[in-house]
Amino acid sequence: MDTKLFITALAKVAAGILLVGALLFVPAGTLDWWQAWLLMGILFIPMITAGFFMLAKAPDLLRKRLDAREEEGEQRVVIALSGLMFLAAFVVAGLGHRFGWPAFPTWVTWLGAALFLASYALYGVVISENKFLSRTIEVQDGQHVVDTGLYGIVRHPMYSSTLVLFLSMPLVLGSPFAFVIMLVYIPIIVKRILNEEKVLAEGLEGYADYLARVPWRLIPHIW
Repeated sequence: MDTKLFITALAKVAAGILLVGALLFVPAGTLDWWQAWLLMGILFIPMITAGFFMLAKAPDLLRKRLDAREEEGEQRVVIALSGLMFLAAFVVAGLGHRFGWPAFPTWVTWLGAALFLASYALYGVVISENKFLSRTIEVQDGQHVVDTGLYGIVRHPMYSSTLVLFLSMPLVLGSPFAFVIMLVYIPIIVKRILNEEKVLAEGLEGYADYLARVPWRLIPHIW
């Protein structure tokens, strides 16, 4: 086992747990919020499990994902906007719990949890299909176009899965106000996709032909 990689991954997960926990429970003013604990569980338990798997089977992939730094200026804006969106959504959900704002019924929480886990599983399939998958927009050494499996159906199955992931989070928390905030992810991800396709079409051989073969970006027959 790569001890340094293990410590780095563990530190980042711990920081993520503390950050998400603070964004949820501090505005809520209590730890007695089962929907928030449910979200924390379904978010971090699969993440930790996947991290251990990559540490054992694909340490280079784990290292690449942990060390990723976005170089595209337009994408840095997208990342910043996404961070603000998450901050606002979690804080508003917490405030809603504290002050008793209108909330979704309990069955919506469980539906959101099911959608979240299903999209997490889809994300895992995407990672297994595309070894060039990266958190940053770049053309890697030796990269080629992946057009099989889910990539033969839509151009960006990873973003399809994250769209469901993110929109299901406020459902798990039971917060309609947070859900409205999370809808901002739609124009954010559209901006990221359009820039990514421009970069890849200019720098990755065969990608322009792939764009012509697979017309749908996120959802078949919609966009």
